Formats: sequence, C-alpha cells, structure tokens
Amino acid sequence: MDRRKSLKVFALTAFSSGVLLDACKPSDKKTIIEDGASGKHALTIDRYPAEAVEHERLMSEKFFTEHEMQTISVLSDIIIPADEVSGSAIDAKVPDFIEFIVKDRPENQLPMRGGLLWLDMQSNKQFGQPFVKLNHDQQINIVDQIAYPKKAKPEVLQGVSFFSLMRNLTSTGFYTSEIGIKDIGYMGNKPNQWNGVPDEVLKQYGLAYSEKELKECVSFDKA
Repeated sequence: MDRRKSLKVFALTAFSSGVLLDACKPSDKKTIIEDGASGKHALTIDRYPAEAVEHERLMSEKFFTEHEMQTISVLSDIIIPADEVSGSAIDAKVPDFIEFIVKDRPENQLPMRGGLLWLDMQSNKQFGQPFVKLNHDQQINIVDQIAYPKKAKPEVLQGVSFFSLMRNLTSTGFYTSEIGIKDIGYMGNKPNQWNGVPDEVLKQYGLAYSEKELKECVSFDKA
C-alpha cells in the first residue's frame, strides 16, 4: 500500500470514528445569504458571538514565520503530493489549515516550531543548507530518516515525533478539505428510498398490500 492510500485509509477511519480534529465545531450552523450587489448566494457559518470574536482574533494573528510556512508547504506536499485523482496538500490549502490549528490549539505550537528548527538543523548538518533549499532527493533523504518510527535511529527521535505530528495535521487538513473529501469519495448522509416490503417476503408470511395501499404509496425506481 503506498503512502497516499495509507493516509486515505486513515481519513476514512477518522470519518467513521470521529477522531478528526474538529476544525468545524458540531454546533456551527451553515446559512445561505444573498449578496444584493451580485445576486449570488454565499455559504456562511453561524457562530455564537464569543466564537465569532475568537475566530476573528485567530484569523488576524500570524504564528509561523514566512520561512516556517515555506517549510510546512514543502513537507505537506511531500506527505500528500498531487496525483491523477486530485491535487496536492498545497492545493487543498493545508499550510493555512496548520497555521490556524496551532493558533486554535496552542499546545501544538512548541512541538511544531521546535520540530521545524530541528529539521533545519539536521538539513544544515547533513547537506549544508536549510530544508527548503535542499533538492528533492535530499529532502526525501531527510524525511525517510524520520517517517518510519520503527526504523528510525535513536538520535532522530525528536524528528520522528515532529514528523508524526506534521503527518497527522496534513492528513486532517487535506481530508477535511473539499479536494480531500472528493478524493475519498465521501458522500455524507443521503436519504434512502424505500419501495416497501419485497413481494417474496410478503408471500412468505401470507401477506400482501391492498389496492388502496399500492395506489397511495409512492413508487421509486430501484437503483
């Protein structure tokens, strides 16, 4: 199983078990408003006043430096590159998601910033340049050292911990985006169409619908 398929399995499991980060709170309500100038409709999210104030505060702040965001972008695209099905982590705006999450969940700030610093220290130590300036093969060389916990050497355990967090945030950001949801084919809840009890089951119990019931029941085509 390749890396992208493995992450897709993780995402499907997370959807079913509810372990994805709650980037959208369950209490959020979506409403449609009309733009009087254009006549177009836009989807907005209803929030409690305190939630709206907190959201505005988080969006107005910036945590990562430009260099850190560049590193996050490179790493996220290594973790989930574009393929024949959909775009990459950058296309799904995963770096922006990670920037928001570390502000919304400050406990992630130190592990992320410390991990990015560790990554550049290792890159400079091994190749003489920060991670974003390495060529692709050199970047993969560094990633391979920390991407597989059971194979990693003791001296890179800090990097292993960081990359595990980075991989989880990238997967969550991607598979809760419009691109990621389409990628796994998640359809959400859909109403069923019931055509009544099958004839063979009715006959088994000596039952049958009356003419009145058949006329008043809505008949759906069986798909």
